[in-house]
Amino acid sequence: MRFNLLTQILIAFVLAIVAGIVIPGIEVVAPLGDLFLRLIKFIIVPLILSTLVVGVASTGDIGKLGRMGGKTVVYYLVTTAVAVMVGLGFGYLFSPGEGLSIKAGETVEATETDGFVQTLLNIVPTNPIESLVTGNILQIIFFALFIGIAITALGEKAKPVFHFFDAFAEIMYKITGWIMRVAPFGIFGLIAPIVAQYGMDVLMPLMKLILAVAIACIVHAVVVYSITVKTIGKMSPLKFFKGIFPASLVAFSTCSSSGTLPITIKNTKENLGVSENVSSFVLPLGATINMDGTAIYLGVATLFSAQVLGYELTFTQLLMVILTGALASIGTAGVPGAGFIMLTMVLASINLPLEALALVAGVDRILDMFRTSVNVTGDASAAVVVAATEGELNRQELKAS
Repeated sequence: MRFNLLTQILIAFVLAIVAGIVIPGIEVVAPLGDLFLRLIKFIIVPLILSTLVVGVASTGDIGKLGRMGGKTVVYYLVTTAVAVMVGLGFGYLFSPGEGLSIKAGETVEATETDGFVQTLLNIVPTNPIESLVTGNILQIIFFALFIGIAITALGEKAKPVFHFFDAFAEIMYKITGWIMRVAPFGIFGLIAPIVAQYGMDVLMPLMKLILAVAIACIVHAVVVYSITVKTIGKMSPLKFFKGIFPASLVAFSTCSSSGTLPITIKNTKENLGVSENVSSFVLPLGATINMDGTAIYLGVATLFSAQVLGYELTFTQLLMVILTGALASIGTAGVPGAGFIMLTMVLASINLPLEALALVAGVDRILDMFRTSVNVTGDASAAVVVAATEGELNRQELKAS
């Protein structure tokens, strides 16, 4: 009997948990996870560049491109703001910080962030080749967008360049397929050492915080994304979650939205019927600016910190958390642990001491799993919504599958 990829990933995930609990020294399998991550990172830059150029140029209409971009950004902003409020709500419901205390001297320094204007300026690359070499995703997206727009504007003259990127994108899809064959081994190598490292002794004191983030993430995904894909995308929520589940599980294991991008594109096109035009445009953008799971985490962790320190947040401070949390999550890089860095900015915005972050840091890797999975699922929901409104959703393929 040959299992499909989804079943193989699930089996590997369960076996990793069991092995992490019962097998001493299971950390030796960590190189399998490291290899899988390196293979994923190996294709991120060329995949984003080629697919985004093709996605933009394939529209053939600059007006349509602007319309798609507007819909995508609005969807991301609205769902992210809702995510922060969901996080705050579950923070109050679970009150994870009550009964916990921090040790003296355990402080985390606030991270300096660029101003809003400088952040916008940093999106524009001074050297596109350097951006490709360093893997600056926002600058790569900017570069690819302009290449795609220029190809569209030039028409026939730029066809050879378009065909090059189109073929290059197909090559990257083929390589992605090869890499996905080893995904079960990579997930086993990522999960088993984490379970062995943390165990139940570390998890129990902060179980309420973990539960608050986990349940808030699940509720946000099930409620918000089900509503949007059903009402706007006219797609069955069950079909949606089943189609994107392999990517969500890889995101859960890798804690990287950007790292999961190749699988997200593959699942969204093949399982959800989203056209290449939309998936190549919406998903790379979402992996960079759409962080609903991170926004939920910021809401819960902020309340957790306030409760641990004995602070009562005012209504004005809560509004500031929503605003800053939404903006901070949009500015969060799609890499492991980035949400924790942004949490310092949110706490600083409401003048909350940073000592409680020492507690959050202890389980941040576990929280990162849940929030990254939601980030990726949210990207896919945006792709479905935008594709449906642009007539780029393959309904026949959905009926046949």
